[in-house]
Amino acid sequence: VFFHAGKPSFDLNPCHKFASMADQEVNSTYSFDCQGYVHVVEFSPFQQSAQLVAHGGNNRVSVAKCVFPEEDKELDDLEYEHLRDFHHGTRVDAIAWSPQTNINTLPRVVRFSTAGSDRKIRIFSSDLKEKDSVQVLEGHTDYINDVVFEPTNGEQLASVSDDHTCRLWDQDGTQKAVLPLKGPGVSVCWHPEDPVKLMVAEKTGVIRFYDIITCQPIMSLDCGHTPLTSADWCRTDPLTVGAVAGSDWFMWDVTRSSRPEDRRQVHPEGAKSFRWCRVSEKLFATCGRPGNQVKVFHKGHHQTPVSSAMTVQGGLSWHARLPVCAVGGDRVVHMWLAEL
Repeated sequence: VFFHAGKPSFDLNPCHKFASMADQEVNSTYSFDCQGYVHVVEFSPFQQSAQLVAHGGNNRVSVAKCVFPEEDKELDDLEYEHLRDFHHGTRVDAIAWSPQTNINTLPRVVRFSTAGSDRKIRIFSSDLKEKDSVQVLEGHTDYINDVVFEPTNGEQLASVSDDHTCRLWDQDGTQKAVLPLKGPGVSVCWHPEDPVKLMVAEKTGVIRFYDIITCQPIMSLDCGHTPLTSADWCRTDPLTVGAVAGSDWFMWDVTRSSRPEDRRQVHPEGAKSFRWCRVSEKLFATCGRPGNQVKVFHKGHHQTPVSSAMTVQGGLSWHARLPVCAVGGDRVVHMWLAEL
């Protein structure tokens, strides 16, 4: 896969003049500066809020609007607008957008959830004016590794934790169900089209699919390696699942076998994150060590991929409408535009 020529990083927000020289040398297509380390970055996956991006650090979540030249031909470069900071009070470990978010009509609604290092889930709601609210959901007894809203109406939330559980919550914060796991839960994904199906990946190397009405597993995949650190359900092809475990990425066609149909070593000192592109089942990205590397792959092409090493790296997310991949760094978010 090829990246467009990197444009020089520049200050898009005069209030955020903190980009480190080390990360500024990363040859990304676009970037914007932030305050402090970025532990997690997340584009909204929903069409009505696709221009929104949230990033979390040690004690705040920042929400911004990004418009790319690829979607507005009158722009020469990224148009970045910082919208709101939300006080978090603890390190942000995961962010999930709600499909109820919409800034194109009035009243504007921004709604997202976070997993904090204090083992609590927070649901933030704002009209970006005077009305901000936060709900705190308690129940997990160890670190929470992932959260996700049900994608059709956002009335349910799922979370996974090192406490060997996946938990389901109502939008009012009531815990609906606890699914016991065989090991720490590392990733959770709702089926892109069927809100009854939930995918849960465990550190043990097993990925299970649940019927959330019966709360029973309906099938499973096994990569045969540990630790599995991240998995993702392909949005444009729900029969395809990808994950990273150990130093390799793995890929499944769920109609064929519980064993992976393809694998490849990608990060010799340990892979950390796996994310499918949201507009093409051909593209996916991984992060891992050494050197906090970010790599983008084109499925079916096994040439050496383009990669970039960063000083620090947190989060990995794809834009809802464009083949743009974002990664957090040291006081900066980098974004690459990949060729389809």
